[in-house]
Amino acid sequence: MTALKQEKSVGAHVPQGKQGYYDTLRTLSEASVNQHFQAFKDIAWDTPEMQLVSGDPRLILTDADEIGASDWYKSLPRERQIEVGAYRYAQIAKVGRQFEQILIAGVMHHLIKAQDGNPEFRYAMHEVTEETHHIQMFQESVNRFVAGMNDDNIAGAPGWFTHLAPLITSIGGWFPELFFVGILAGEEPIDHLQKSIMRAGGSVPLIDRVMQIHIAEEARHIGFAHQYLEHHWPEMGFVKRQVMNVMFPITMRVLCDIIMVPSKQAQADMGIPKDVAKQIWWQSDDSKKLIRDLFGDVRLLADNLGIRKGPAKLVWRALKIDGRPSRHRSEVASAAS
Repeated sequence: MTALKQEKSVGAHVPQGKQGYYDTLRTLSEASVNQHFQAFKDIAWDTPEMQLVSGDPRLILTDADEIGASDWYKSLPRERQIEVGAYRYAQIAKVGRQFEQILIAGVMHHLIKAQDGNPEFRYAMHEVTEETHHIQMFQESVNRFVAGMNDDNIAGAPGWFTHLAPLITSIGGWFPELFFVGILAGEEPIDHLQKSIMRAGGSVPLIDRVMQIHIAEEARHIGFAHQYLEHHWPEMGFVKRQVMNVMFPITMRVLCDIIMVPSKQAQADMGIPKDVAKQIWWQSDDSKKLIRDLFGDVRLLADNLGIRKGPAKLVWRALKIDGRPSRHRSEVASAAS
């Protein structure tokens, strides 16, 4: 089963009732046992086809990446397009690594209070195990990009985000529902971007292999987050629900920007002019459509929870992430728009 096909087979709407939810978690746990990947076993890092060669034209970004789709990028000399493409792939991997680290820490805060016999504990630990391998393969990819570039360090997430990491991870302990919204806010955009790149024909073999593994396992992680929220939503008190009504879309938009928009330092390193950056994120018509497309599945979840209505819907509109929900999870963006 390919990564994209497997993605469609998990994360369906959660069965009704506690037992149905627990049965789904056991199914996800068994899937993690039967099909999982290891960063230094399932990627043939040292084979010739996996090497990142300086000047490789396959590093030129396609229209699947918002930078690659810009007129500014397409006007660059071929050599410069390759350099920017190499940095962009490395930057995405580094931000992905940092996000996964925060995810693991937050989940650990949440699980410290888990009751015995709760199957959430087992599946969450499977997810954490998989995420550690994602971190390793992301960072190994960054290391190999850096070795072939003049830059000795790739700019990752914005400084404020990494500095606030301890506070962000603590949310997993005292407000796990909001933290799981944050998990989705990071995972959905990167999943969308990676699938778009793969559908457009992929990149160099190393990048393709990393994305294949990530897409396959993130399908389970995203499905778990959707199901966790649907199951625990009825258990939340009035105050938490009111907070979540507003914080759900805000968290989605803020973390989407962290994942999708290179930091100021990364933009400077790639030489992206400020006016071009503003068009790419998110002023042009194409970029406005992209950010709506990123949240089709999330809007479906929000509608299942009954929180994208009334005053809360004004927040979605103000953040420019409102629109039609996906008909089903992983609906292709062009069909969901």
